[in-house]
Amino acid sequence: MATTAPERSHDAPPATPFERIGGHAGLKAIVERFYDLMDSDPAYAPLRAMHAPDLAPMRHSLASFLAGWSGGPRAWWDANPGKCMMSAHSGFAIDRAVADQWAEAMRRAITDAAPADREIADAMGDVLVRMAKGMARG
Repeated sequence: MATTAPERSHDAPPATPFERIGGHAGLKAIVERFYDLMDSDPAYAPLRAMHAPDLAPMRHSLASFLAGWSGGPRAWWDANPGKCMMSAHSGFAIDRAVADQWAEAMRRAITDAAPADREIADAMGDVLVRMAKGMARG
């Protein structure tokens, strides 16, 4: 049975999605699983082919992006002023099939990482899937 985030006192601000997903550790588990799937499952070969041989920089970058995006530290934005996910990926020919591969791998990664707060995990997955599919051209 899944658990939810601990309740806070009425005086405390609501937990951010970053806190609810498990902070850096929770996001790192999702990102590591995502890139492990992409690197090992032949179903994601076209997606994998769009990336450099060494995925370490991408693992760090995605975890940092997701941290700031979910209400945590904003180091990714500090290091990439003026960028967003759309502009960061504008040089890639992302078609519907590749966007679907990214979305499926991310959904699997979130499920496999099994964050305790399923509500925020599912919501994060929904938004990331829409973001990925929004990058598809053609």
